[in-house]
Amino acid sequence: MGKNIGVWLAAILFLVSVSLAQAQQTGKVHRIGMLVSGSVATHGNRVDAFRQGLRDLGYVEGKNIIIEYIYAAGKPDQFPDFAAEMVRLKPEVIFVLSTALTAAVKKSTSTIPIVATAGDLVGDGLVSSLARPGGNITGSTSISPDVSGKRLELLKEAAPNTTRVAALWYPGRDENEIKETEIAARPLKVSIYSVQVRAPEEFNGAFAAMKKERANALVIIQGNFTNSNRKQLAELAAKHRLPSMGEAPDYALDGCTMSYGPNLNDLWRRGAIFVDKVLKGAKPADLPVEQPIKFDFVINLKTAKEIGLTIPPNVLARADRVIR
Repeated sequence: MGKNIGVWLAAILFLVSVSLAQAQQTGKVHRIGMLVSGSVATHGNRVDAFRQGLRDLGYVEGKNIIIEYIYAAGKPDQFPDFAAEMVRLKPEVIFVLSTALTAAVKKSTSTIPIVATAGDLVGDGLVSSLARPGGNITGSTSISPDVSGKRLELLKEAAPNTTRVAALWYPGRDENEIKETEIAARPLKVSIYSVQVRAPEEFNGAFAAMKKERANALVIIQGNFTNSNRKQLAELAAKHRLPSMGEAPDYALDGCTMSYGPNLNDLWRRGAIFVDKVLKGAKPADLPVEQPIKFDFVINLKTAKEIGLTIPPNVLARADRVIR
């Protein structure tokens, strides 16, 4: 009898200890760092997509998760400072947008897990490979095979007279995409005129150079700088009657003639899945980097009419969204 009582007591103690452990685990509040390359105005909808992804996984801000937000507001010269500030907050995992910011955070910490939604993570040396990232970084890349070619293809279909395309970009970044754009242009019999800009004060000179070089269309290579100035660039393109192609839907929404690229809200929402895995013990080194699977083609018909461009019906029919 005494032996049976001892067994029961041991079983009860075990169940109590398990219940306490589960209660402690349930009551744990995780701390996440979110480092955004833009501002609330430029990236608010994507931040909301990430937060929705967390809610779908059972995380509620202020209850079982705290998010520390830092908005870099398109100031690449201050990225190292923002990264260092985020690391000092000691989050369990840092979710970060943009290749440049990811590089800055990587220099600031080799131990805190980083989930990135960025550009060419492999080409920029931030991960060893898509399948086996290594180190403390994983996440999603916005780079996808053939996307540069698809962008040019759609631009030429919408504006069949296109023969010379200006590709506007910020130097020091995005060289790989410029190369891909040049390669993609050859079978389309389109030449690329590369235009580098480092400050808004250079925009007028850049568009004057495009006119001199007889460019009759524009592709804006997306990056922190161009993204922060996309509305001004779209307005200048319209002023010079250049059909313009951006990457994220925001470019078309802010006045570019068209945009084609990965659905960034989907990538940010999927970023929450990576964060969840890390919080549950997965190592970034073992989590394969994902490539985009959803793409958005947006046409701004108002801009097209403003510059005197008639978009063919078959191109309009392929758009995911038409702004009228």
